[in-house]
Amino acid sequence: MRMYDIITDKKQGRELSKEQIEFFIKGYTDGHIPDYQASALLMAIYFKGMTERETVDLTECMTLSGECLDLSDFGHLTCDKHSTGGGGGKTTLVVAPLVACLGGVVAKMSGRGLGHTGGTIDKLESIAGYNAFLSEDRFKSQAKKIGVAVIGQTGELPPADKKLYALRDVTGTVDSIPLIASSVMCKKLAAGAKNIVLDVKVGSGAFMKTPEEGKKLAEICVKIGKAHGRNTAALITDMDKPLGKAVGNALEVMEAIEVLKGRRHGEFEDICVELSANMLSLCKNIPVESAENLARAALENGSAFEKFESWITAQGGDLSSLKKAEYSFEIKSEKNGFIIAVNAESIGLCAAALGAGRRTKDDSIDFGAGIEMEKTVGDRIKKGDTLAVLYASDKGLLNPAAEHFKRALTFGKSCPEKRPHIFFSVR
Repeated sequence: MRMYDIITDKKQGRELSKEQIEFFIKGYTDGHIPDYQASALLMAIYFKGMTERETVDLTECMTLSGECLDLSDFGHLTCDKHSTGGGGGKTTLVVAPLVACLGGVVAKMSGRGLGHTGGTIDKLESIAGYNAFLSEDRFKSQAKKIGVAVIGQTGELPPADKKLYALRDVTGTVDSIPLIASSVMCKKLAAGAKNIVLDVKVGSGAFMKTPEEGKKLAEICVKIGKAHGRNTAALITDMDKPLGKAVGNALEVMEAIEVLKGRRHGEFEDICVELSANMLSLCKNIPVESAENLARAALENGSAFEKFESWITAQGGDLSSLKKAEYSFEIKSEKNGFIIAVNAESIGLCAAALGAGRRTKDDSIDFGAGIEMEKTVGDRIKKGDTLAVLYASDKGLLNPAAEHFKRALTFGKSCPEKRPHIFFSVR
């Protein structure tokens, strides 16, 4: 078998066999297939696409390129959630303990962030002492005892995806649904959970810009999961504006705690409840509506927060350590009217400029930096109202970030039509 023939087949729109896909993934992971040939195939896939069968096979080959976590000891109760990301994306902080306190087992590997703000592990490490790197035995032991454990991703899960993603990033082939779907799902399959719920973000702050694009991605991801014996569901959710009020690592943890204590935070709480309900529906075989009622009750009665405390303490975290950055700046409105749009990507870039994100993987993060949004889309604004509060450890970063923030907001004379925060559900 030759790589040249595989490239030619896909270039001409022919369906690749599983053997061809295995040859490519094994050869590229082992270093026997050079970048230039892998790039050629990725570009052919970008233009010609892949069938459902090809995408399922590609995902399987990528999954098996490295180690897979065995969670079979937990039976059908293991749950995992994946979000495609966006500004203020902190749902794991609420969803994991919420599902765990209602009988699910969330043994989850999460990543760091590159770009606007930190990833889930960065947010958790804003809690002093939090240990994100447990041994496999301790990881499983904690999950069995408490129902939840969240650690950083290992370099072995799965290596094919790591190499291919880096290549896609520099060859203009990131935005291909088969390649996105296989990348997302191979990591979820390798992580071992029986039940998987996907939070596919759409809008200005997300990779998929429209609900229809998000639905296409969700549908193929769900098919991949089911083809590999995993109960899989997806929600297509709004990321046209930041989720919740806080954007920034410690700030997002603080907001998550408020929700866990039953202090309602609108759409952020609603999406967390829906994600949790879908996870519980899969692992406990109950209707989503019943699971939703259980989830809201767990927030209101404090059991979700108690589970959160147990989880964080078990991994060495000290919640009393959470703090905002030293310097702050209130952004006041210079006009009257309604906020008709908040560009989530621009808000994320503003948070990064304050120190809340990374430009390269080696950059450090200011855990206390970020933004607290006081107003959002649909709010009536009077001149002088506080729109947001910015936080930074370097006072000199505040004014430039404030100007960036102002450009992220669009004002109008009338209230905009309300945009749903959940567009579709795929099961």
